[in-house]
Amino acid sequence: MRLHRNLVFAVIDGLQEIFNENRYADKVVQNLLKRDKRWGSRDRGFVAETVYEIVRWKRLYTEIAEVRAPYSRENVWRVFAVWATLRGITLPDWKQIEPTPSRRIKGRFDELIKIRKYRESIPDWIDEIGEKELGKLWDKEVTALNTQAPVVLRANTLKITRDKLRSVLEDEDIDTGFIKGYPDALQLVERANVFSTTAFKNGFFEVQDASSQLVANFLEVQPGQKVVDTCAGAGGKTLHLAALMQNKGQIIAMDIYDHKLKELKRRAKRAGAHNIEPRHIESSKDIKKLHGKADRVLIDAPCSGLGVLRRNPDAKWKLQPEFLDKIRATQAEILERYAKMVKAGGKLVYATCSILPSENKQQVMAFLKTDIGAEFSFVKDKSLLSHQSGFDGFYMALLERKEA
Repeated sequence: MRLHRNLVFAVIDGLQEIFNENRYADKVVQNLLKRDKRWGSRDRGFVAETVYEIVRWKRLYTEIAEVRAPYSRENVWRVFAVWATLRGITLPDWKQIEPTPSRRIKGRFDELIKIRKYRESIPDWIDEIGEKELGKLWDKEVTALNTQAPVVLRANTLKITRDKLRSVLEDEDIDTGFIKGYPDALQLVERANVFSTTAFKNGFFEVQDASSQLVANFLEVQPGQKVVDTCAGAGGKTLHLAALMQNKGQIIAMDIYDHKLKELKRRAKRAGAHNIEPRHIESSKDIKKLHGKADRVLIDAPCSGLGVLRRNPDAKWKLQPEFLDKIRATQAEILERYAKMVKAGGKLVYATCSILPSENKQQVMAFLKTDIGAEFSFVKDKSLLSHQSGFDGFYMALLERKEA
């Protein structure tokens, strides 16, 4: 592979922003890709994938490069040289690249991969908590979380069937395959920019991981029901609920972040989902108004996001142990507060994109011991680990409010 100066400089600039300015990798990459209109898909792919790759393996590469935060531009070039050497790429004779000790880099790599926290490039505390909560499964899981996530689409059945979507995408030169056990899902055979397709602009699909697609189904919604999505965000699962309800009934999509609900409105319009009513949560009154009113309630709770590290590799460097304690307290509070919206005989799903039992089953079991939780029965739950499913790590539990 021949390295092109303008592409590599873009990678270096992006890494400096992510490593030193605490910027989110996806936003940085988004901006980098607008840098040069002459770049083709291969150029853009190189920039995006190289940035993500180096962010993912940051701990391993910086250890080999012998650099520490804060990272100077010279430090970032050294990290880039480690990445290139380990991939067998011949480094050009540029003044930014110091003479690279290839043999020493490979020797150091061989030593470090015997130690899991370096091999899997994770902070000590995440490695410790992963092992504590998942035991022997952690080894396989952390390896799976370091692989690139596949691109999965969810056919919007308000407008098109999955089979028809597949042939429409084929006409746009995008090859997809079915995924057994996921009724609305299509997986891309090769990565492609699906957002530029006519099919996307027509609202025929959403990009949504296969594990995430199971959550709306787990809630067992029916057309005509009153459903509350309490942490709707930009609405990936809300839109799926609308499709499952065939646009009949009412979905109240709530969130504390108004800008996310604005994005949901835009997406709902494209998807042709007419039964969604976005509601900004401004105070506890907004929740009290709905006490005992909903047939179904979805709590897609805020969490550590450890199940989606494959698509957000920079999250492991931003997460702190104290955040985990704080988020567990928030989860417990949300579960107690929002469960009151479920009517007698109604159902509730508590879901997270975490793999830690302390954010998942343990939260549900603790809730069932509370005053409001005692009014619910545990129906079933599902824990999805990346190394078993091949998709994101997720958890979902179905509870039913007892008849009065």
